[in-house]
Amino acid sequence: MKIEAGRNAIGGRSFLPPILLLVGFLFIAAGLQVVAGSPAVSWRELPGIVFWDEGGELQRTVVMEIRMPRVALGFLVGAMLGAAGTLMQGAMNNALAGPELLGVSAGASLALAVITVLHLPVSVQLHPLFALWGGLVGGCCVVLAARGSRGALGMLLIGMSVSAIMNGLLVLLISLGTSNDVNMLYLYLLGSLANRNWDHVLRIMPWFLATLPVCLFFTRTINLLQLGDDTAAGLGVKVGRSRVAIFALCAILVAVTVSQSGPIGYIALLAPHIIRTLLRMADARIVLPLAMLCGGVLLVTADMAARLLLYPIEIPVGIWTTLLGGSCFLFLLLRRQGGGFHG
Repeated sequence: MKIEAGRNAIGGRSFLPPILLLVGFLFIAAGLQVVAGSPAVSWRELPGIVFWDEGGELQRTVVMEIRMPRVALGFLVGAMLGAAGTLMQGAMNNALAGPELLGVSAGASLALAVITVLHLPVSVQLHPLFALWGGLVGGCCVVLAARGSRGALGMLLIGMSVSAIMNGLLVLLISLGTSNDVNMLYLYLLGSLANRNWDHVLRIMPWFLATLPVCLFFTRTINLLQLGDDTAAGLGVKVGRSRVAIFALCAILVAVTVSQSGPIGYIALLAPHIIRTLLRMADARIVLPLAMLCGGVLLVTADMAARLLLYPIEIPVGIWTTLLGGSCFLFLLLRRQGGGFHG
């Protein structure tokens, strides 16, 4: 079924059930992430520890300084990836578009690997800017290489090729580093939220707050672009400039998340697709905020599974999201027929 972007987002339709469903999943996943592990915390003890500083010192430290920041960072990273996926898919009018398939994630990862392996004197606060530069370079390589291609699917294939090349350069760079460099990069490049604290949350929060209104500003443009380039141009949209601006915004969102958690794949691809499927509409005014919520829920849930399913062994969350997301991407690719969004 073809879903029209201009369809009325309100029209007697209730968005409360999917919102309640996502919030319920979020509370369950976040709660399990906080109470499970060693030391374990009971559900009855949790409110006292969080709000009234009760419980033992070890429990308070583990909950407030290790597990809670991890949940908060996971939600922020997932929300920003959900926004990036919604914007990129809407701008390209293709539900298969995602930053990990268009060179942005690979470029940002390569830039931070250069800092680590070459021991460049760059402060942690400037890592998002270096990741942004790398993400923009990766994205621009895809755009320039795809200028002569026809259709968004051709651009996706070129993006996958550019990402593979950048990942090859990344492996080459790592091979030139010391064993200590490799150990430092290992968990980061797999995508992980382990060993994160409130400093990581505070570094990403200003970017989240600054980019949120900009993302919402572009929802009208996204809706028009989804109607086709000719129609959007006839309605006053500068198609080329708008796509460049949206792509740059996506690069910022992805680069900031990569700088704090490493490359976490397929959240950006799946979150907006799940929301469009649940709502059976593609109105970006509704899809974007709900995709941000869905992205946060997906990453918090995946991180909970990564920490607890094989406990005490912890698998980096980027592996779980890649296994799940890669399978879903293959399904979508085989199911896809023609352009536009399909429910």
